[in-house]
Amino acid sequence: MKQYKNLIDGKLVDSKSGRTFENRNPANWDEVVGVFPKSNVEDLNMAIEAAKKAYKKWRAVPWPMRSEIMRKVAQIMIAKKEELSQLMTREMGKVIKETRGDTQEGIDTALYASLEGRKFYGYTLPSELPNKSCMTIREPLGVWSLITPWNFPIAIPTWKIFPCLLSGNTAVVKPATYTPACVGELAQIFKEAGLPDGVLNVVYGSGSEIGEAILNHPDIVGVSFTGSSEIGKRIGEVCGKTLKRCSLELGGKNGQVVLKDANLELALEGILWGAFGTTGQRCTATSRLILEAPIYDKFIDMLKARAEALTLGNGLNEDIDVGPLVSESQRESIHGYVEIGRKEGARMVTGGESYKQGECANGWFYKPTIFVDVLPTMRIAQEEIFGPVLSVIKAKDFNEAMSILNNTVYGLSSAIYTNDLNLAHKAIELTETGIVYINAPTIGAECHLPFGGMKDTGNGHREGGWTAYEIFTEIKTIYIDYSGSLQKAQIDTQG
Repeated sequence: MKQYKNLIDGKLVDSKSGRTFENRNPANWDEVVGVFPKSNVEDLNMAIEAAKKAYKKWRAVPWPMRSEIMRKVAQIMIAKKEELSQLMTREMGKVIKETRGDTQEGIDTALYASLEGRKFYGYTLPSELPNKSCMTIREPLGVWSLITPWNFPIAIPTWKIFPCLLSGNTAVVKPATYTPACVGELAQIFKEAGLPDGVLNVVYGSGSEIGEAILNHPDIVGVSFTGSSEIGKRIGEVCGKTLKRCSLELGGKNGQVVLKDANLELALEGILWGAFGTTGQRCTATSRLILEAPIYDKFIDMLKARAEALTLGNGLNEDIDVGPLVSESQRESIHGYVEIGRKEGARMVTGGESYKQGECANGWFYKPTIFVDVLPTMRIAQEEIFGPVLSVIKAKDFNEAMSILNNTVYGLSSAIYTNDLNLAHKAIELTETGIVYINAPTIGAECHLPFGGMKDTGNGHREGGWTAYEIFTEIKTIYIDYSGSLQKAQIDTQG
């Protein structure tokens, strides 16, 4: 067990509240991973003031020099990859092979940032007038609040922190209360890499206590949030009142379509990974499986057999397929949706209950669950469950499958399995999602490409790749007139 403290202006400090909370291992609830300060508004104000003070100097540091710090962060993360990954499995629960991937995604994001600092392009454009040049540059905004989720405790914080800081902003991070330890260790890595004091600050605590204060603080210029659509809408509403920049990455109800001509074994591997990887606790998790009628019964039999063969247990065991849910309340929420599915008339073919055998008796485990004969209008086919519950829907043909796929308020990720090149391209055209996979599951985004969705999945911004830097910067347009005389755009150019 480790005692953690807030990081404010480069110093580790206790909360002014004097209160703490525990972070426990969801696979073994008796194990306390860490004790964290339960911060209040006074702590938050101190962190924002430190970030505000640091911003003036940090924004003046050249991009390549800032990128050098990001490269050093990547080197330290590489050296500590296994240590970070094991900590992540202990505090979040997902299996070690997945947490290694989570950490690697953070490393890749750091390496991407280290390169971006030497090639962050503006535009040089021709002027409509002689002896005049035009160009654009991007500049930072100020102090950002970064509110991170619990399901990717390294990857998603790095999605936000690296572009925010490399762009010249400073930040106050509020980690999720379920998984605060990884962010704490990541912040120490930044400090070890030479990041100046106050540029990155971490304040632990509940969203209900300090969240509204973040949104209403006059010195916060922007908020980057990943979480539920309900909370995202509230953040957007409050930020809109003061015109704060706001980036929202929200929920999903992702579907995988399997057509009759598909490679069924490949599609089966995809749905097992998409639906039950991370115990279904991904915004990109496959929550709906849409099967073309001729393969419906056969594929369900294949899926049931493979799902029941998945092994549950402590994710530190290399042989485990599925870890626990992150908390008891999350497990109760999942089971509540299972009961809803039963009452709606869907037929459950496997799962539907907690798993408490052997080493799993003291954790929040839930069996992979599959409902079949699900109607597209059922709640289990419409609402984000965020757990290992899959709804299987029958479609008579490609057109109906696409209609079902798009019949949701969310639009994050989608997948279609087919060997028909024409239908694959038609699916790309028709899908109402920000991410489309062909013959691959709905999970597996790469850090150098835009990540985000349509409809209630977000507010149009994209994390990942070059697009993340657009969130954290402002465009400045520059005109340089070296004609030595007054030139009037649009007026002097009239024919």
